[in-house]
Amino acid sequence: MQLFYNPGITENYPDFSFSREESKHIVRVLRKKEGDTLHITNGEGWLFTANIVNANPNKCKAKIVSKELQVKRSYKVHMVVAPTKMNDRYEWFLEKATEIGVDTITPIICDNSERKVVKVERFNKIIQSAMKQSLQCYLPKLNDVRGFREFIELDLTGQKFIAHCEETDRKSLKNALKPNQDVTILIGPEGDFSTKEIETAIINEFVPITLGKTRLRTETAAMVACHSIAFANEF
Repeated sequence: MQLFYNPGITENYPDFSFSREESKHIVRVLRKKEGDTLHITNGEGWLFTANIVNANPNKCKAKIVSKELQVKRSYKVHMVVAPTKMNDRYEWFLEKATEIGVDTITPIICDNSERKVVKVERFNKIIQSAMKQSLQCYLPKLNDVRGFREFIELDLTGQKFIAHCEETDRKSLKNALKPNQDVTILIGPEGDFSTKEIETAIINEFVPITLGKTRLRTETAAMVACHSIAFANEF
C-alpha cells in the first residue's frame, strides 16, 4: 500500500483535489488513472480510501469511498532534542523517530549548542515523508525551537527524563520507564548538557538516565530512546 498525505481532508469530505505537485506525481510518475484506488491520511488518524475521478496532472480529483479512524497508542512520546551541528544528522533522527513512533518533537537550545537555527519547513517535510513511508496516520507535531530554561519550566505531564553523560547517579531508562504512560525525554547537544542544566532539570523533577555504557551521538541517543520506549510498550 502507498499512503498519501492531505491535511485538508476531514471525515466529512466526500471528494477533494490534490495539490499540483502531488497531482503530477500521482498521474505522471505513478501513472494512476480514473478509477484507480488511493489511500490517504490527513495526519489526524484517519485513513481514507478514494477512487480517482479525474486524473488531471495539474489537479487530480478523487472521491472517498471509505474511511477508518486508526487506533492511537495508549501513551505519548515527546522527544526534546538539541539541534545537531550537521543538519543531516537531525534530519535522520526526525525520520527514524517518526518511523518508530513519536508524537511531539521539540528542538531545544542548550548552553553547549553549536546550532541555534533549524529549518522548520524542511523538517516538517521529512516528518511527513516518514509518516507516509511507515504507513502511519498520525503526523508528529514539530514544535518551535525553545531555550532550555524556557522549556524546563513548562507544565508537563507523565514521566520526565534527562539523558546525560556525567558520571553522577543515573538510572537506566529500561528500569526507570513505566509502560503505557506519557514520556518526555531531553537529549542534549554534542557537548552534552551543562552541569547547571542537569541540576535545573532535576529540580524540575526530571529523572537523570543513561542509555547505555557507550557514549552516543545526539541523534543516536534520541533514536535509542525512541526505540526503548516502543520496545517497553510492546509487551
